[in-house]
Amino acid sequence: MILIIVFVILSLDQLSKYIILHNLQLGQSIPVVKGIFYLTLVQNRGAAFGVLKNQLPVFIITALVAIFLIISALKNKRYKAIYAFALALIMSGAIGNLIDRIFLGYVVDFLDFRVWPVFNVADSAITMGAVILGWSVLFEKNVS
Repeated sequence: MILIIVFVILSLDQLSKYIILHNLQLGQSIPVVKGIFYLTLVQNRGAAFGVLKNQLPVFIITALVAIFLIISALKNKRYKAIYAFALALIMSGAIGNLIDRIFLGYVVDFLDFRVWPVFNVADSAITMGAVILGWSVLFEKNVS
């Protein structure tokens, strides 16, 4: 099941980025819901919110270490499904953004709500996974 989650999220992430890269110019913005939601092509050369710009080797190494640690944790089949699901989401997002960093030198961001920095499907998966993981660690009995 974990592999299916990773495959689906990674496919959605990479397909959406491919479509955006081939249909928008850098900085171009298309309203989907005017005043609320736009598709805006941005090159993110940093981490979340563009912090630590131009630190590509750091991001690649960090992502590889995170992916390795998540795979190691998932090998322990004693975890509840919610914990494994959260880790699968985080790993999917990490792999999606890692692919961008390796092949493009930056992360493709395009989901723009104008009140939040522009992000992508991988970022969403990482965020949702982190929230679910935090919830399960804080409020679930016996995560493992």
